[in-house]
Order: sequence, then structure tokens, then C-alpha cells
Amino acid sequence: MATKALTVWSLSLGCPKKRVDSERLLGSLGVPVKSVAQMGRARLVFINTCGFIAPAVRESVRAVLDAVNRLARCKNKPLLAVAGCMVGRYGAEELARELPEVDLWLPTGDLADWPALLAHALGLPDPPEKVTGNGGRLLSTGPSYAWLKIGEGCRHKCAFCTIPSIRGGLRSEAAPDLLAEARGLLERGVRELVLVAQDVTAWGGDTGGKKTLPYLLERLMGLDGLAWLRLLYLYPSGVTPELLRFIKEAGAPLLPYLDIPLQHAHPDVLARMGRPFAGDPRRVLERVRDILPEAAVRTTFIVGYPGESEAHFDSLCRFVEESRFRHLGVFAYQAEEGTPAATLPDQVPDEVKERRRATLMEIQAGISESLLEAHVGRRLPVLVDAPHPEWPGLHSGRVWFQAPEVDGMTYVSGPGVTPGALVECDIVENTEYDLTALA
Repeated sequence: MATKALTVWSLSLGCPKKRVDSERLLGSLGVPVKSVAQMGRARLVFINTCGFIAPAVRESVRAVLDAVNRLARCKNKPLLAVAGCMVGRYGAEELARELPEVDLWLPTGDLADWPALLAHALGLPDPPEKVTGNGGRLLSTGPSYAWLKIGEGCRHKCAFCTIPSIRGGLRSEAAPDLLAEARGLLERGVRELVLVAQDVTAWGGDTGGKKTLPYLLERLMGLDGLAWLRLLYLYPSGVTPELLRFIKEAGAPLLPYLDIPLQHAHPDVLARMGRPFAGDPRRVLERVRDILPEAAVRTTFIVGYPGESEAHFDSLCRFVEESRFRHLGVFAYQAEEGTPAATLPDQVPDEVKERRRATLMEIQAGISESLLEAHVGRRLPVLVDAPHPEWPGLHSGRVWFQAPEVDGMTYVSGPGVTPGALVECDIVENTEYDLTALA
């Protein structure tokens, strides 16, 4: 007799690593799981929160309160489970006092126990210790790509960051487990795997052995069905000549796409941030472009860090103008309780932070538009993600230098364009951040 599916309404906030945690949890309960669009039709409402910075915490609180209010009107109330970094940061006991309507709190420190805790709360049988096949995941990203989280926590001590205090130190996931998960995802038709961790270059550094990131990449690249393999979150100190040469020599399916969060360009500010590569970031960029000149480089910067002067910011603006990054994200600094940076003198006013963020993004918009314009008239493969919600026949997709969810996209139409397909297309138009293509 077939087991009745567990109906689930789920929401993952913040970074893709939490999306993976949610997908792994819901795929490892030992029972079929069916996603539903309405909370009232679910047996389980699961919210995976973010606690990295204050705005993310506020968003998480709003999401939980919204669920509480909506579920109060339900005749048959689902189980409300709240997990993730907000729980890890503030503690289940404190949050339970503030939000007694939540049935189950799942802190990040108990990540390995989430399936058993949730199964117990739902009255389900004990889940299997390890789920194999199909990647052990309830995928929420469609057929084209999936995130593959290769590590937990962080070994760095950046002065502004709450991650080590919330998720602990570096813990690399075992290569055999990652390969089994990757095979399962590819068997389901996924074409692109995006490796994520707080620092993917650190993979294997906590094991004391010789198995480092290239070891893992070599094995992933050999898997059947893999069209693109992408790396996100490479710390500058880990972007070594050896790693760059490995990427260059490896070729497809490993993409020459590097997400290197530099955070600032001035050595004074980098030193105050406690960055692991606090020297001149130009050296990192020069190294990349010397060894891997075709690389698409993405980075992020923090503006308004304590002590950032107008001269420091002007230096950052010049660096962005000179460097012409393919993709750039800019964040206004948030003073987070419990971090060394929050106690530093010379905090920058919020209106100054926002002005600097807007200025830097305006500079980048022009750079991005110029770089994309150079591709108009070319023919490039486009990985198709999903149908456009409003325009029949039009789909959203990406060329190789566009990562899912964080970069611009390519709007594509024509024969053979369907989610999960990799289609050769003519690039016919561009905007500041997006492309338009015809198959």
C-alpha cells in the first residue's frame, strides 16, 4: 500500500546554503513529500530563516508572524516548524518565549538531527539514517540547476561577520556523500551544479589530508549528464595560482566563473575588517586575469564600514572603474551585535552608506551594460531555467557567465526552448544587466 504524501508549504530565506538544508531535510524524512502552494492545505509549514544581518532577521520574523496569523484561521492547523540561522543566533528557548505559536524550533547546531526531530513532531516513523538516490533532496530550483553545499561553517574571523558564531567553524562534507548527492541530482535531469559554502576554496582544509578542492572537482567533472559546474564564494586568499591553473586546464564542464567577495579595495579598510587577504586586492585580480583571462569575475563590496572615509570610498570607486567586474554586489554595512566591528569607533551614518551604495551601483550599471553589449550579435549556449510568468513562449535562462539567482538573466525564445535545455542562441539585445536571445 502506497504511503500517503506529506503535504508541505516551505520557505527558505537568505543564502542558497539554507535552500540546500531545506531540500535535504524534506527529502530525508523517509516518506513521499508533496509541495503545496497554500499553507492551509499543508500538514507541515516549514520556514528556514536567515540571521546574518539585522534586515534578514526582520524579514525572517515577518515571515514567521505572517505564518502564525494565516494559520490561526485554519480549521486543521498544520505543524509550524522554524529552522535556520535566526534560531541559531538567538536560541530556541528565547524565541519560543516570544513566539509560542511555533510548534518546533530547529537550531543550526542540530542540523544533523532535523529529520528525526521533525519526524517525531509529525508522528512519522523514524527516518533512515542516510537517504540515497535522487540526491536525497526535494528540489525547489526546477530542472536546470541545483545548489550543492560542500561545507558548513567558516574558518575565517572577519570582524563584521556573524556566521562563525551561528554556524560554527569549517566542516567539509565528505567527498563520497557529495558525489552520491550529485549523481542523484543529475539523474533527475539537472544540468548545472553550483558549488556553495562560506568559502569553497577551504574544502578539505579541516580534514588534515591531501584532498583539497581540485580533488573534489575532478570527481564531479566526470559525472554523466553534467553540462556546467560553477563555483560560488571563493575567498581571495584561496584563489591561488594552483587553483587557477587547475580551472584553466580542466575546461568544460568547469566554468571559468569566479565569485570572489573582496569586500573592499583599500588596505586600511580591509585591515579593519580582519580580512584573510588584507593587502591590495589588485593582486588577486591580476593573478586571475594573468592565468585565466577569459574568467567572469563576480565580487561584493561593503560600503560605510566603520572608519571608511570619503578618500577610502573614492579609492574603491576608482578600483571598480578600473577593474570592470562582470558582476558586482554592494551592501551597506550593518553593525551586528556580538561582532568586533559593531564596537569600532567612527561608525558611518546610514544616509552616507546608502549614498555610497547607490553611487557604486551606478558605476557598475554602466560597466555591466558595456560588457553585455559586446555579446550582441554572438552565438552562445543558453541554459533555460523557466517559462516567463507573463509572456507565452518566452523563457528565462542564462549564458555561462550568469549564475542563477544572483546575476542577470537571458530572456530566450524559439525552437527547443524548454526548461532544462541547453540551446545554442543568437544574442540579439541587452540592457544593463540582462540579455535577449533567439534560438
